[in-house]
Amino acid sequence: MTLLTTLAAEANFLSSARVLHASPSLPDLYSSSHNTHRLRRTTGSPPMNTAALSSVDLQQHIYNSLLESRTADVSLHVHGTWEAIYKLHRVVLIQSGFFSSLFTAGFLESSPKLRSHLRGPEEIDVIFDDRNITRAAFEICIARLYGGGPPLYVPSSLIPSTSHPLTPSFSGPPLICDTPKGHHTASPQLLLSLLATAVYLSIPSMASQAVNCIMNTVGPYTVIPYLNFAIGKAIEARPDHKDEAAVGLENIAQLVTSESRASSTSRSPLRTSSTKQDPADDLSDKLLDLDVQKEDPAESEEESEPDDGPIREPHFHYGLLSDKIGEAAACWIARWGADMLIHEEKASRGPEIPVTPVPIPAQIVSSRKRADTMPVKPSPSSEPTVPEPHVTPVIWARSGLNSKWVRQILGSDLLFVKGERERYDMACTIVELRRRQGIDEEEEKDWDMLFREGIYYANLLVDDIIAISQHISPTTGRPFVPLSVLQEAHWDQSLLRCQVTTKSNQTSSPSSPSSSPPPSREKELGLSITTAEILARLPASNSPPNPADDKDKPYHPVGHDSSVRIGDSGSIEGASMDQLFESPPLSSPSADSKAPVRATTTEANFFGLKSERQTASGCIASDATGKARWSPYPPFRFAVEFWDIDALKEKSRLHSQTIWYAGSLFNVYVQVVRKKGIQLGVYLHRQSNIDPIPAASAPLSSNRAERTTNRVPSLPQLSMSQSSPSMAMHYSPSIHPPSRSTTPSSSPPTSSGLATSFTSSPSTVPATSPPVAPVQPYRDPRPAVAAYFTISCASSTGSSITRFTSVPDVFSVSQSWGWKSSSLRTEEYLEVGPDGQPAKPTIPAPRMNSLRATIVLGIV
Repeated sequence: MTLLTTLAAEANFLSSARVLHASPSLPDLYSSSHNTHRLRRTTGSPPMNTAALSSVDLQQHIYNSLLESRTADVSLHVHGTWEAIYKLHRVVLIQSGFFSSLFTAGFLESSPKLRSHLRGPEEIDVIFDDRNITRAAFEICIARLYGGGPPLYVPSSLIPSTSHPLTPSFSGPPLICDTPKGHHTASPQLLLSLLATAVYLSIPSMASQAVNCIMNTVGPYTVIPYLNFAIGKAIEARPDHKDEAAVGLENIAQLVTSESRASSTSRSPLRTSSTKQDPADDLSDKLLDLDVQKEDPAESEEESEPDDGPIREPHFHYGLLSDKIGEAAACWIARWGADMLIHEEKASRGPEIPVTPVPIPAQIVSSRKRADTMPVKPSPSSEPTVPEPHVTPVIWARSGLNSKWVRQILGSDLLFVKGERERYDMACTIVELRRRQGIDEEEEKDWDMLFREGIYYANLLVDDIIAISQHISPTTGRPFVPLSVLQEAHWDQSLLRCQVTTKSNQTSSPSSPSSSPPPSREKELGLSITTAEILARLPASNSPPNPADDKDKPYHPVGHDSSVRIGDSGSIEGASMDQLFESPPLSSPSADSKAPVRATTTEANFFGLKSERQTASGCIASDATGKARWSPYPPFRFAVEFWDIDALKEKSRLHSQTIWYAGSLFNVYVQVVRKKGIQLGVYLHRQSNIDPIPAASAPLSSNRAERTTNRVPSLPQLSMSQSSPSMAMHYSPSIHPPSRSTTPSSSPPTSSGLATSFTSSPSTVPATSPPVAPVQPYRDPRPAVAAYFTISCASSTGSSITRFTSVPDVFSVSQSWGWKSSSLRTEEYLEVGPDGQPAKPTIPAPRMNSLRATIVLGIV
């Protein structure tokens, strides 16, 4: 037996040596000994040293073995969206966690088998139940294990930037896909498939590359496919692309036809035969946790019973990587959703039906004509925030978001919309857009919840509440909002006014448990309530039901100091598989305790967009300590926007519009500070009632006298300037809070001349609009108020949001609180030169290049 084995090995070695010697890319040391001697006599060269073997040549040799299917010791028979046989090498495949477990961790396939080499490599069936795994993605992943494969080319039309935050293909002419020869076009579908395949095979380098490309290509035509992928839906790939091979790897697969399948012998597939002999295997446990077919245990118990209900689609989820993609998509919709609705509404009323949200190749896009309803030259009053798209993306219509997602986004604190009235107008527009596509009873349930809970009518003016009560849906003929909801909101509004105007400034908060409350508590009105107090107010469990019980009464959380980053894709490159699935992912201790931490979100909380509003029972369930504070009054939500921050001088302030809430005036301003580098600060400011209202930031190209917001025509418009957000990082009071002015002045107040409000002429940058004073139904007579607030700053392209939350702080008149830090990615908003200092702007930035933030403000 030994002799036969030795002879077979020698024969195999000589055969292999001849093949390798014939390869022009390998050195001659692989030839037999007599060939080496012959070369020495012919060339006179010294003997070849094995250390001289180039790693590049070795890598090329290994990759050539894949391309030519040489010396393979395992044959994978793949069953999935395609069926093919791949002749591969175990020593290369075990770089993948999946194949390492398969061949070395106690599965049957890792058991040694005595078989003749002449019979060919051992064949193993691999069944991919995950429809997101495609041929091209699988072949690219396998090629990467061999150190080769086609480079991925992401079309520039899919990549947003500071100059084109909505991608170059949105408003400009369609770009021809100029994929270099030998590269594989990284379409959104391929990137998602690469991620699914890399996670299944446990190849972290490929997974991190795919996630990075996905996060960098979130835009109007990819956001819905990416969000659908994150919530477990299968990739909607074009049918003719499912069997498409990777570029340059067309010959490594032996496609299995129906005839060859019928004549093949039966084998036990990997899915059923791969049983573990050793139960202790962490990686295999991880693969089980990533099971791509998630199901409800209650449903599995009923599988044997006949079910006449609707067939449930398979659910594909890839752990925290899916959640990270969902965060980016949700953040993008929160920033750009209102802008996209303008175009989608126009297209829906025209002769053309909105196109599918899946990105369309350039050659197809170029053949479509623009919707006839889009004006050639819009009037200044109807000028949208973003230019007209060449092809309208579908986000809010029925082929985009489902009704539950629409409801949660419209009720989210992170949605960029100027105010509560604009939020209501946006909700009505979307609901009517979908109702025109047909009435759906399930959707109507979501619309009812949306108009009952998603909009804080208590923060509207009485005139607006009256107008909304008379607003009738043209589709159903019924009011959008039940009258009882508006009446309750008006009652809460009246109670808050009574608390503000009659409460003495010297009275401490009755809800404070301490006999000597902190300074901030001394300024509180006593509006907040703890979870323990909510529990004490609820009736006993054995009490008869009472409609007056507070069990379903809504409460809103009083903020606590925190900094959270949603949708961040940093530090993914080079991470291991375990690091990719850390919770929170890739978070590491930072020297700056105030630095934002990455949020851990899931589909259950709509990737961070779900409102934190709770009922009394929800407050108790979410707070086991009973110490959390809640407010029965909804906070005031508004958005701010700043243009051309890069042109702002140091310590100069660029203000937002001024709003009125609970008897006080507030606005937001940004400031650039050169301290330890470039620092960008954003601050909430309590405006004096007697000082002039500061001019608000505006795009230079806008007609400031006629700037309006897209509204439902039947509703009156508010006279407030357009808004948006801002960004910062380190929590601190403003560096130079202006002193309170006792007499009106013709210019904004200053603090020793160190901090000034920016004012501009019609042609200067940054530009401002004429100041607009908001309506003030009443005034808070107290010189200092206690308020909690949150500032959520969107990135320039919208795929991430940084949210800063503060506990109740004391706001004296003309006092500011906010955040500033050099660790912010100010390059997203500021043009930074090689010296690290802001570069001079040559021209005004386009209108859609702005800093946007949403504000949540509540008094206690």
